[in-house]
Amino acid sequence: MAVTKVQSTAIRDERQQQLIWLWLQRGIIYVLLTLCALLMLFPFLYMFMTSLKTADDVFHSPPRLFPYTPETTAEGQTIYLIDIDGVEHRMIQDESADPATFGFFTTQDNINAADPEQSTGIIRVLLDEATDTGQTITLGSTDFAVYQVTVDGQTQELLLAYRRGLRRFVDISDPTISAYSAPRNTPLSEFVNPQWQNYQSVLNLRNLNRALVNTTLVTVMVTAGQVTTSLLGGYAFSRIRFRGRNALFMVYLGTIMIPFVVLIIPLYQLMVVLNWQNKLVALILPWIFTAYGTFLMRQFFITIPKDLEEAAFLDGTSRFGILWHIFIPLSGPAIATQTIITFLYAWNSFLWPLIIINPGNLSSHVVTLALNQLRNAAASEPNLVLTGAAIAVLPPMIVFILAQRYFIEGIASTGLK
Repeated sequence: MAVTKVQSTAIRDERQQQLIWLWLQRGIIYVLLTLCALLMLFPFLYMFMTSLKTADDVFHSPPRLFPYTPETTAEGQTIYLIDIDGVEHRMIQDESADPATFGFFTTQDNINAADPEQSTGIIRVLLDEATDTGQTITLGSTDFAVYQVTVDGQTQELLLAYRRGLRRFVDISDPTISAYSAPRNTPLSEFVNPQWQNYQSVLNLRNLNRALVNTTLVTVMVTAGQVTTSLLGGYAFSRIRFRGRNALFMVYLGTIMIPFVVLIIPLYQLMVVLNWQNKLVALILPWIFTAYGTFLMRQFFITIPKDLEEAAFLDGTSRFGILWHIFIPLSGPAIATQTIITFLYAWNSFLWPLIIINPGNLSSHVVTLALNQLRNAAASEPNLVLTGAAIAVLPPMIVFILAQRYFIEGIASTGLK
C-alpha cells in the first residue's frame, strides 16, 4: 500500500511539472508573439502619434512617441524648467533684462584646445566680474586669455575657454529667484497635447476632403463591379458547359501574367478615343473585370455540391436564381476575400490615376494623388504629411481588421496559397 501511495505521489508531481513546463512554454511563445506584433505595429503607431504633433515637436531631439506642447502662462510666456541647487524651478524669461555675457573658465590642464566647449572643470562667471590680466596662453593654434576669477572667496588665474550671452529667468511663483541660461538649450515645461486640428488642416489643404470622396466612390464602384463580374464569370466557368470553356478560361486566366506597364499606352489611347481622360470614369470602368476574381469564385463554386443545383433546376429555378439564392449565400468567405483584395487595390491605386488625371484637376483627384501633392506643399511640416498618410491608411486597415476572419477562411476554402 505504501508503495502505491509513493508511486501515485510521484506520478502527480510529474504531471504538475509537465503542466508547469507547458504553461511556461506557452507564456514564452505569447510574449515573443506580442513583441513581434508590437514591432510590426510600431511604424503605424509612430505615424499616428506624429500626425498629432506640432511641426516643432516632430524635430525634437531625441525623438519622442507622444505629442507634447510647451506649457505657457496666461500671458503667453513659455515656461522653462531650470535646476537651481538640485531644485527644479518653473521659470520664464525676464523680458525687461538685457542678455548678460558669461565667461566659461577652466585651468590650463583641463582645457580642450580642439573643442573648448568640451573642456572639463568649467566655471561660469559673469564676464564683468572677472579681470582680464592681458596675458594669453597658446595651446595648439588657439590663444586663450588669462583672467583673474574669484571662486568661493578665492582669486585664481584661469583661462577663458569661451563666452556666451545668456538670458535672465525668474521663477513664476517667486520673482526673487533668478537664473541665467540659453533659451534654446533650456528644457521646456511640456504636457501631452494631441493636435487634432491637424486633420482638419490637412482636409482643407490641397482639397483632400474632395479626394477622399472621389476615392470612396471609385473604390466602392470598382469593388462592386469586380465582385459582380467575378461571380458571373466564376459561375459560368464552373457550372455552365459550352464548347471551348476550359480553353477560354485558360486564356482569360493567362491575362494575369501581362504586366500593367504593357497595357498603359493602349489603355490610355482607348481612354482618349472615348474622351474619358481626366475623368473618374476612367478609374472605374476599365477595372471592373478581373481574371483573379473570376478564378477565385470558380474555385469556390466547384466545391459546392451539384445536388443543390440539380434540385433547384427541378423546382424550375433559373440560372440567375440559382446563383442568387444558392451560390451567393454560400460564398460569403470568397466574396469577402475578393472584396478586401479589390478594396485595397482600388484605394491604394496610384500609377493609373497619376497618368490619366491631370495634376491641376483637383476636383478629380484621389487620395494617392492628393498625398503626392501634400508631400510637396507641406515639405517643412512632416506632421501634416503623416496626418494625410494616416487618413489614407486607416480606412483599409479598419476594413481588413473587421473582415480578416472571412479573408482567411476564403483563402483556405478556395485552396489558394
